Amino acid sequence: MRLPVIAKVLGLLMMLFSLTMLPPLGISLLYDDGQWQRFANGLMMVMIGGLVVWLPFRRVSGDLRVRDGFLITTLFWVVLSVAGSIPFYLSNNAPYTYIDSLFEAVSGLTTTGATVITGIDSLPESILWYRQQLQWLGGMGIIVLAVAIMPMLGIGGMQLYRAEVPGPVKDNKLTPRIGETAKALWYIYVALTAVCAIAYRLAGMSWFDAIGHSFSTIAIGGFSTHDASIGYFDSALIEMIAVVFMVISGANFALHFMAFRQRSLRAYWQDSEFRFYFSILAAVSVVTVLVLIYTATLDPTKAISKGIFEVVSIATTTGFGAADFSQWPLMLPFMLFVLAFMGGCAGSTGGGLKVMRVLLIYRQGSREIKRLLHPNAVIPVKLGNRPVSDRVLQAVWGFFSVYMFMFVAMLIILLATGLDQVTAWTAVASAMNNLGPGLGEVAYHYGNINDVAKWVLCFAMLLGRLEVFTLLVLLTPAFWRR
Repeated sequence: MRLPVIAKVLGLLMMLFSLTMLPPLGISLLYDDGQWQRFANGLMMVMIGGLVVWLPFRRVSGDLRVRDGFLITTLFWVVLSVAGSIPFYLSNNAPYTYIDSLFEAVSGLTTTGATVITGIDSLPESILWYRQQLQWLGGMGIIVLAVAIMPMLGIGGMQLYRAEVPGPVKDNKLTPRIGETAKALWYIYVALTAVCAIAYRLAGMSWFDAIGHSFSTIAIGGFSTHDASIGYFDSALIEMIAVVFMVISGANFALHFMAFRQRSLRAYWQDSEFRFYFSILAAVSVVTVLVLIYTATLDPTKAISKGIFEVVSIATTTGFGAADFSQWPLMLPFMLFVLAFMGGCAGSTGGGLKVMRVLLIYRQGSREIKRLLHPNAVIPVKLGNRPVSDRVLQAVWGFFSVYMFMFVAMLIILLATGLDQVTAWTAVASAMNNLGPGLGEVAYHYGNINDVAKWVLCFAMLLGRLEVFTLLVLLTPAFWRR
């Protein structure tokens, strides 16, 4: 394990992250909301901390190994969560305690969207901007951005990229060089954010709200500048714009790259994962709308707009709200929360198990049923026309097993802290799937739950963002053996 290289990269990334406090500092000065000193102090603290870590190892160079990638990825998200909590803690507005500040920062960077803050509409503009910005930076992963400049520093970043990029297949690069791959991802990410912001502005949002919501939409985050979230605007047009960009952001960004390069949308429908993803969203949307109309919960027009919006928002793990879905007929909230376990596609900004894994589990289950009828038949599991190796299938089942084991373990811990069953299981599900809203006591915010539960949920959010194994592998004795 190359600790000097790890320290150099970590210090550099801390210094880069400190510069992200300049935009909210500027917003504070522009709106004169009295928060600029908090961001200035936070910037200096993180910058000095990064400099202290980086300076002794600034001349070190070399490639990151597999273990280095896992360690630095986990350290990076933990350290940046702590760094990101500083402006919240220094602010004279909510959140007031350190665990609340850390919870808000972790939720932002992991694009979970769970909040402990109430009275969001009355927060200073710089704090509102900072919350949205955290999600945007966390959406594609600040590490991927840093990978783009690592070749110039003499540090190979492929192991870091493999540890960070979500999904079961991590070795496929869009371009021959990993730095170019990271740049390509960010060009797409920035372009989608800009188009989304313009669409929101044309639909009636102010520029401040449009940019802020574009940050959290493309990041599949869910933070809003208003307590009522997207519902604040009471606009079917804004809701449908959000639906379009949530669906796009929940898809594999490699498909966006291919579609742009080929100047064709054919790449999307040729992809098995995207077809499955889109079909599930469409099918559940139809069921939800029909139930809302049949039970007279909403009139037909609102049932269509609110129903489709909430299905896409929860299924992609964005977590925006346009209606109080927790008050809908009982089967709908439960169905939507189960759907959130699927999440977005591999290589997207979404959370959850990922559509690819759910698709492979479904196809392997179908194969086992066929084997009961034809015991001697050789029936491969395929994606498109290509068979999937047993090694990948074993990895998917291993991931699913560990994911559910950790879910149950943290659920038991939350129940032990005194939370009721509905609150506990939806809070854990929401945190691990990087969703945001829950049911019960956490239907609107997480401010009223106990501090132990908040620490557990911070761990759950990081666990989900790092796809379980990246974090858990550090807890095994074998990782630390030479």
